[in-house]
Amino acid sequence: MTDLLTLSADVIDGRLELDRAGPLNRINHELSEINDSLAVVEAFSHCIVFKTDDGLVAFDTSNEHGGQRCVDAVRGWSNSQFNSLVFTHGHIDHVGGAGAFVADSESAKVVAHENVARRFERYRLTNGYNHVINERQFGQFKRRGYDLAGTRQFLPTATPEPHQTYQSTLDLDVGGTAFQLRHARGETDDHTWTWVPSQRAICAGDFFIWAFPNAGNPQKAQRYPREWAQALRDMVTMEPELFLPAHGLPIAGEKRIRHVLTSVAEALESLVQQTLDLMNEGARLNDVIHSVKIPRASLDLPWMAPVYDEPEFVVQNIWRLYGGWYDGNPAHLKPAQEARLAAEVASLAGGALTLAQRALDHVETDIRLACHLVEMAALAESDNTAVHAIRAEIYQKRREGETSLMAKGIFGSAANESKANLS
Repeated sequence: MTDLLTLSADVIDGRLELDRAGPLNRINHELSEINDSLAVVEAFSHCIVFKTDDGLVAFDTSNEHGGQRCVDAVRGWSNSQFNSLVFTHGHIDHVGGAGAFVADSESAKVVAHENVARRFERYRLTNGYNHVINERQFGQFKRRGYDLAGTRQFLPTATPEPHQTYQSTLDLDVGGTAFQLRHARGETDDHTWTWVPSQRAICAGDFFIWAFPNAGNPQKAQRYPREWAQALRDMVTMEPELFLPAHGLPIAGEKRIRHVLTSVAEALESLVQQTLDLMNEGARLNDVIHSVKIPRASLDLPWMAPVYDEPEFVVQNIWRLYGGWYDGNPAHLKPAQEARLAAEVASLAGGALTLAQRALDHVETDIRLACHLVEMAALAESDNTAVHAIRAEIYQKRREGETSLMAKGIFGSAANESKANLS
């Protein structure tokens, strides 16, 4: 069994390089005991379990495919019933496995922020859309364990509604152990982080994920980077000795935790301030995207790599939060049909294939421009296999040059769309 606290300390303190540490966010459904009354099951989202004198308190239940495996792992550690299941937020990789926990302990009480129920209703309204975007985002990575929803219902039907909800704060006492739940907006509007005084521990949900914060996701609902940064700073004031995220390694040591959380908060605050400064000057969104930067040194920190989300996407989300959907380009306010515009540009260029071939000329020097051109070519002549061959080549190359899973997923999906048109 890996000593998770030693591993995280070695990485944060610089004694172990990332390429030697191995994956920091593993999906192995193995339980690691932190101490006699605390354990972590590493899963799609981790299940963090506390023993109390009145049963177990579990923070998150992983996804539908991992719920039973998490329960089985816990049962190798404790035979006590689950007293309470705390949803740190309503994403299905955190709540989708709850059915297995309830089947194991029918009296288990689900506790969550009041917006979790609203999220569940939104998932039911947008069931098909969520399947589409999650296949696009994670479908190419299923062999690595990123398989969120394989059933017809995006939100598994066995997922229980919360039994107890709260608005701002909630103090629970389970078997003499205190859990102080605190709401803050960050990745979601229904997020909970929890202070456990007896352990001087924080259960952080997705406020920290051992990667650049998921504050920009281009296919998902609004994120709140400014409030996210404040939540991290609020956690620091508790002077925790244990920090338990729902993804990646737990962290021990007040100084180490303060360093990590402060660095993430500073990055988010910088993105917000830079973006708002340019918005206040009247800049267009496109100008903001290409102007706002995070120092390379920040992204090189072992817990800040843009391997899932990335700063450019966060900038777009900041704009959406404070400025709405109009990007400052008047042509985009009431745009022409994309295929009609593409056909006109292709005609000016001498045909869709000529436009696509021109895109190839820019692949090495400006692949962003190449993607614009080849996308227009494909829209102009959607049945042109020669154009689709070029489109597949360009988007595949674009995918290989990206760092974030989100960008890789979208560009890879585009490449696969065109490959399908070649058969």
